Amino acid sequence: MILKLKRTPGIYLVGFMGSGKSTIGRILAERIGWHFVDLDVEIETAEGITIFQIFETRGEAEFRRIERDKLREHVRAVERGRPAVLALGGGTIVHPESFALIENNGITIWLDCPFETVRRRVAPASHRPLASDPESFARLYETRREYYARADYRIPIESDDPHVAVEAALGLPLFK
Repeated sequence: MILKLKRTPGIYLVGFMGSGKSTIGRILAERIGWHFVDLDVEIETAEGITIFQIFETRGEAEFRRIERDKLREHVRAVERGRPAVLALGGGTIVHPESFALIENNGITIWLDCPFETVRRRVAPASHRPLASDPESFARLYETRREYYARADYRIPIESDDPHVAVEAALGLPLFK
């Protein structure tokens, strides 16, 4: 395992909504025996409402503040030596303060999922506030790609089988 990961045992999964971060993260964490954190679920649990409701009642800026605080809490646990795989929200890495929290405290893996796959997976979900307008959804996908590209590693998502991506992650040099 690479020195950076030994020093701060955190794996942060980034990618657009619907790319499989939660599903893949849960399986990966189980395979390597680490704790799993779904940042969006943590936020909903702590706030007692859904992310959709936070966006509607408090706005995106307040959601991002809550997200950053929750992320900071988990990064501190990683810094104290608690190994974890964290599935981050699709916009987490876009915000400089959040990116700074994870940049030197583990490894980031971009789950690079094609837009058509994302659209198919997200279409039936009414709980995704940023997916309500198809045109802005497509623009958001394109805009965020440059931020995801800053990740330490990239795994192309070419299958709906999450085990394919988990095997790709386990084959990365960080596990050698």
